[in-house]
Amino acid sequence: MKKYFIQKAPFVVPTTDGKLIEEHHGLATTNNSAISIAHMIAPPGWSEPFQTPEFDEYTYIIRGKKQFIIEDETIVLEAGQSIKIEKNTRVQYSNPFDEPCEYLAICTPAFSMEMVNREE
Repeated sequence: MKKYFIQKAPFVVPTTDGKLIEEHHGLATTNNSAISIAHMIAPPGWSEPFQTPEFDEYTYIIRGKKQFIIEDETIVLEAGQSIKIEKNTRVQYSNPFDEPCEYLAICTPAFSMEMVNREE
């Protein structure tokens, strides 16, 4: 029995906003509820509604910039920077900039629509 698993076919999450989401590990790909790891590319002008997730989320910016509104504070991360946002924190993610933003997102426990608590 192998003691490792190489992900060669991440699950591409269907989206309607132009954002690429490739889940490498997590509920959709490996049925792992403890952690999810996703590679994402957010197009220029992309944004999500505010949410208050029931998981910690780590984001590492590979290229471009990403804007975070965390409670009442606006933060912009650039390539090479990372952030941890603790669970039960109200946050909005967006890319109001002129270039795509490529990043990794790691959630513990794993991302799920039932736990993200997006606002309408």
